[in-house]
Amino acid sequence: MSDADPQSCPPDPTRRKFLLTTGSSVAASLVATYVPALANSAEGSDSGSAGAGPNIEGAVPITLRINGKDHQLRIDPRTTLLDCIRETVALTGTKKGCDHGQCGACTVHVNGRRVLSCLSLALMNDGNEITTIEGLGTPEAMHPMQAAFVASDGYQCGYCTSGQIMSAVALLKEPCGPDDAAVKELMSGNICRCGAYANIVAAIQQVRKGA
Repeated sequence: MSDADPQSCPPDPTRRKFLLTTGSSVAASLVATYVPALANSAEGSDSGSAGAGPNIEGAVPITLRINGKDHQLRIDPRTTLLDCIRETVALTGTKKGCDHGQCGACTVHVNGRRVLSCLSLALMNDGNEITTIEGLGTPEAMHPMQAAFVASDGYQCGYCTSGQIMSAVALLKEPCGPDDAAVKELMSGNICRCGAYANIVAAIQQVRKGA
């Protein structure tokens, strides 16, 4: 072997050439495999009803009535009401805080009662009347509780505010003593990490006395 002509032996591939060749082959393989699949997925999504979202394996049809409007949807049956409201219907006023039912930021009304939307499956609310903060009032025509929060400066960062207001509005229809301690008890499921509790209670009491 030592007498063999060096020019007759193929050169040893360098590490750089090996990686470039292998990478190109893998990339070509991935493109050939996944691009048609993505195209088919996009076509399937376009063929669905408006607002229904992509065709997900195992998706089920539901109708969510949110703020007086029916939304015909197809969703994964494991989807929470919170994620459906925010990600599918694109009403982002309802906030995701702890996602474990401990902070109250995701509070909405279902058939007039406050519900932690992160703990409720969207599928369980098919046909229910759902109200989010967007359906409570507008900047031009605020709900009295929204106006009271503004007047009393009942927020700081604002992340918990939509859940606080939804709980406060529900509280108006619930048995609650007249003093601040009773209000604090019924609002204890809503956490304000900024600590604006005194102003929140003041806003609620303002509406209660006005009512």
